[in-house]
Amino acid sequence: MKLRLRDNSLRLRLSRSEVNAIADQQVVEAAVDFGGGRRLVYRLETSNDADAMTAIFDSSREGGTIAVRLPVALARTWAASEAVALRGDGPSSILVEKDFACLSPAGRGEDESDMFPHPEAAGSGKTRCSASSVLHQTMRSAPA
Repeated sequence: MKLRLRDNSLRLRLSRSEVNAIADQQVVEAAVDFGGGRRLVYRLETSNDADAMTAIFDSSREGGTIAVRLPVALARTWAASEAVALRGDGPSSILVEKDFACLSPAGRGEDESDMFPHPEAAGSGKTRCSASSVLHQTMRSAPA
């Protein structure tokens, strides 16, 4: 799982196996180790009690945890669909996306075997690697 923070927004990108894990109500978690016992943990989980997508930050002397929670039904619907992203609205913007393989992966050094096939992969010759650069359907986490 990849994490991107920018201004007041948080974006998580998930591989195919991570999307499947979320659909099966498993927790997907990763961490950045800063040394000295300090680390930033970021986690995506589902809950039957959640009404909408939420993000929580919990800090301690050892580091912090960013936890994004999805309603179970929303996670399952998204995982089984062609929709690329889930968008949550609140104090901060939350975006959870399916991660695409790059059209031109040379030089990145990243294993892309578990990523979703890029929708433009059929001979376009483009080199974009970001899911956000693809026109996509966004499923909102809460009724409009």
